[in-house]
Amino acid sequence: MSLDETCLSNGEVYTLLTNKAAHGRKGTLVAMIRGVATDAVSAILYKLPSRIRNVVQTVTTDLSSAMMLTVRKVFPKATLINDRFHVQQLMSEAIDQMRIRLRWQVLEEENKALKEHRDRRKAAQNRKEREAVGYWEPCRMSNGETMPQVMARSRHILLKHESKWNEQQRSRAEVLFKQFPELEKAYRLSMKLTELFNKKSTPDQARLNLARWYKDVETFGENEFARVLETFENHNKTIINYFERRLTNASAESFNAKVKAFRAQFRGVRDIKFFMFRLATQ
Repeated sequence: MSLDETCLSNGEVYTLLTNKAAHGRKGTLVAMIRGVATDAVSAILYKLPSRIRNVVQTVTTDLSSAMMLTVRKVFPKATLINDRFHVQQLMSEAIDQMRIRLRWQVLEEENKALKEHRDRRKAAQNRKEREAVGYWEPCRMSNGETMPQVMARSRHILLKHESKWNEQQRSRAEVLFKQFPELEKAYRLSMKLTELFNKKSTPDQARLNLARWYKDVETFGENEFARVLETFENHNKTIINYFERRLTNASAESFNAKVKAFRAQFRGVRDIKFFMFRLATQ
């Protein structure tokens, strides 16, 4: 089973319980419940007979505390698994926050240099001195871009493996990492996490490998990664559970995409009950 959330219209959020075994076909949607509050969602799911709820073996969710509490209450015998892609997304967000912080630093330095240049031109006593000062020209890096441009255009570079970079991205990454070695360190840690999830390991091996990775992130010490460390502290067991059966929330995300496509086909949702009926019977 997978537990996820979706938004239909006017900001209304619904909780989706889907069955992985149906592979997106008929029978995939088990329940669609208005809201995400644990008590409200659990009250509806409790209507499923206990004999059915007790045979559920695994439930995958994102890192929402409300979702996880719902699973523990409604499916007490199921193994709770945190979706690996949501865990990796936390790491990617931390790197992007770090990039944005450094980008503001670069912009501040450029603005300071521009102001100093403008002050020198104002201080020039005559035309000859102004010509000696010249017009402002930003410093260009080895790839032909200015550093602010490099910082602004590096977001997607930091989100994917270097084997997927094109030549332009590779040259940009060289400039970026030469200027900010700490950003390269963060990128390597992120790719290492992806590698650990991709590696076929037993839960015990994965626990040891992730503990070493955690120590490296802790030693790295950048503030942006505090939330990543807290997540691994709080959800260590449910993250490790992924390595038992290597299940993710991909099927739920896929079904969620179908819901959005179905909604677009109807050009919005005017009648919620009818929409849910059509969704359940398609």
